[in-house]
Amino acid sequence: MSEILLEGRALGVHGEGVSIAPVDFSLARGGRLTLLGETGSGKSLIAQAIMGTLPSGLAASGELTIEGQAYAAAEGATRRALWGRRLALLPQEPWHALDPTMASGAQVAESHRYLRGLGRHRAREAARRDLVGLGLVDAEGSLPGELSGGMAQRVAFAAASAGGAPLVIADEPTKGLDAPRRDAVVRLLAATPQRGGALLTITHDIEVARRLGGEMILLRRGRVVERGPAERLLSAPRSDYAKCLLEAEPSRWPAPPPPPPATAREPVVEARGLTKWRGGRALFRDLALSLRPGEIVGVVGPSGCGKSTLGDLLLGLTGSDAGEVKRAAGHRLAFQKLYQDPPAAFSPHWSLARLLEDLVRRHRLDRTAIAPLMTRLGLDRELLARRPGEISGGELQRFAILRVLLMEPRFLFADEPTSRLDPITQRDTLALLVELARERHCAVMLVSHDPALIERLCDRRLVLGQGEAALASESLDAQAV
Repeated sequence: MSEILLEGRALGVHGEGVSIAPVDFSLARGGRLTLLGETGSGKSLIAQAIMGTLPSGLAASGELTIEGQAYAAAEGATRRALWGRRLALLPQEPWHALDPTMASGAQVAESHRYLRGLGRHRAREAARRDLVGLGLVDAEGSLPGELSGGMAQRVAFAAASAGGAPLVIADEPTKGLDAPRRDAVVRLLAATPQRGGALLTITHDIEVARRLGGEMILLRRGRVVERGPAERLLSAPRSDYAKCLLEAEPSRWPAPPPPPPATAREPVVEARGLTKWRGGRALFRDLALSLRPGEIVGVVGPSGCGKSTLGDLLLGLTGSDAGEVKRAAGHRLAFQKLYQDPPAAFSPHWSLARLLEDLVRRHRLDRTAIAPLMTRLGLDRELLARRPGEISGGELQRFAILRVLLMEPRFLFADEPTSRLDPITQRDTLALLVELARERHCAVMLVSHDPALIERLCDRRLVLGQGEAALASESLDAQAV
């Protein structure tokens, strides 16, 4: 059997405004290859070309060799028999990979049954071990919609990897995860090459690329900018773009300007004695907070600690077990949410142009605001003709930001709003979000797993989870467990 598990020769993607220049690569047993680059650079399209799952209107070119067997890249259907058993994809969007009507444990067990041939009882035991190993001991009986985005991401990881395929493609496998969970997933990914398989990882997270090591290809606008050993490329990059990418890590952002002076404006939203229980445990207890116009408050904590639930409480989307929330009077669109997983917030059946037009007509918004916001968010107008599933996750995330800004909210709960963006686009997008919030006197509660990002952007910080009860402000107290 060949020592080369995966080889691509002049692999490219083209069609409908997309052009990924031909690229060569190979992965031997025990090998690791990481595709790093900006949002929309073609990283995920390369993975889809390998799997044979490119969206309609796009076509692959070149040749692939998988475990010694040659395939024409254009003939995607020829590789379907390999899915799960020889070739596994850990998808970027867990909602595209999970059945919303099936319990999480059952979905992982199903992979063990039909891909590994285990009996029903052994498959359930294997699924339970997988979930425990990923810190999901309480998620076995939960539906995907009852989990946080980070928890759903780990369930999708367990289901996709259960078949033990020697070739694993991981597309943004750690987005939305706190540092300990991210490192745990990196260790699990590394297990594939350690047991003689090969790993192809797609990420915009520089720290993930650094920890995985191996070879790296840096992409920008569908072209290879630089390639080589990860250790060399991330410590002594040669291209200007690679240097800019490293400088855009949140830990290297300049110190933030001081917050605007306090004003006499009434709070946009207040909470007193807020308590929420889930699964027999308190996510937070007796929490008190107050946000004023133009204020940016960061929320941090491990996946599943209740950050998204807190936002839903403040927005009136769910009820609390104790306490009360007071919202300032205003127009009915004043309280908005940026969802952690944009695919869950967009209809997949219509073009983005149609979705935006429907929003403008339904709420009588200013249609002329769309073009300048697209420019400021770095979105090409050609994307308007596509449906949400036909653009990158980072592009869809910026469309979500555009859509919510059109409604000129007074309070915005931004739940990991840049988790799919590369460091450069993330820095620029968040700077714009903060700038517009200050201009429009919109209070923002910003959720992130990156403490450095919160430190650089926010006026105050709220910490949830694991018994911590900390807030970097004398006027905002919280108790969380």
